[in-house]
Amino acid sequence: MPVCGMIRKLVIETPGTNDVSSSLEKAASELVVDIDKDKMTDLGLSMATVGPVMATAFSGNSDAKFRQGSYEYDINIIYDNFNRRSPEDVSNLVFINSAGSPVKLAQFASVYIGSGNISRERYDRISSVSVESQVFGRSSGDVGNEIKKKITGLSLPPGVSVSYDSEMKYQDDAFGSLGFALLTAIVLVYLIMVALYQSYLYPFVVLLSIPLAVIGAVLALALTRNNLSMFTLLGMIMLVGLVAKNAILVVDFTNQLKNKGYRTIRALLMATRIRLRPVLMTTFSMIIGLLPIALTSGAASEWKNGIAWVLIGGLTSSMLLTLVIVPVVFSIAENIKTRVYILIFSFLKERKKLDKSSQRPKPELI
Repeated sequence: MPVCGMIRKLVIETPGTNDVSSSLEKAASELVVDIDKDKMTDLGLSMATVGPVMATAFSGNSDAKFRQGSYEYDINIIYDNFNRRSPEDVSNLVFINSAGSPVKLAQFASVYIGSGNISRERYDRISSVSVESQVFGRSSGDVGNEIKKKITGLSLPPGVSVSYDSEMKYQDDAFGSLGFALLTAIVLVYLIMVALYQSYLYPFVVLLSIPLAVIGAVLALALTRNNLSMFTLLGMIMLVGLVAKNAILVVDFTNQLKNKGYRTIRALLMATRIRLRPVLMTTFSMIIGLLPIALTSGAASEWKNGIAWVLIGGLTSSMLLTLVIVPVVFSIAENIKTRVYILIFSFLKERKKLDKSSQRPKPELI
């Protein structure tokens, strides 16, 4: 089976595909002449001889002209139709070799009926055949990944490669760009907090709220049966800035209490209790504002619903988990920071003692 037929059958067998078609379905029957050049050379013929005869047989030759007065008419010399009705007739075409002997086409070529394209397709200047399908009942990403997995298991002949176009290509490019944008947003938020806190440690504690928000976003998509798409990824990028404010409220107020002399655990408990109200107020106000978008229906409501549910799920999980996990991580980070400072201080103290002992004057001998 040709490669195109194998892939078309594979796509048809994939759940979720509909109206599968290939460019070969529009192919027309054509007469194929497959010439064996070695046999042709042994019989004393060349393409310079065979080519013009074949062209004259099927297309004609209009080199000769007929003139009548001031008018000139082409004389087209072409074989009769009965010489071209079947592969057997074409196989009996006669050529005169260099020795002047007649040679039939069947002696050095195979003639058969094949299929040819009405128009030749090219992809990156390479001849190609396309297989297309609509997606129904499943997400295009799931269907595309399943088709890619099946095609990877095929043993393709040499010189044949498979490339993906249309929505599959655009989706991969968009996911790559949005992934880079998400990473850039996290880095920029971290750098801004480093400049504000004047510390490299506390921004890491604040950024912990981002994976906590992703948990809620993915769970919200699963519960509402929405697919992970470009628009839902945009919602996750928006979460980077929205959910960090809960952790910022707790961490910033904890640092203020520590500067006033409170111990770390006491400061964390007070900050969590005092900042609980503004965290709940800001989060619930955003969730209530997003509910009309999440529950809307109509044209193009799918992508709007997806963004809204991602934001609602991310804000909810961040609100619940940040007030528990961020204080724990903050406490652990403070303990590690204190131990590192103690080790550095002890090291510097021992180093100072060694320097002083090495600088003591040696007693003189009398």
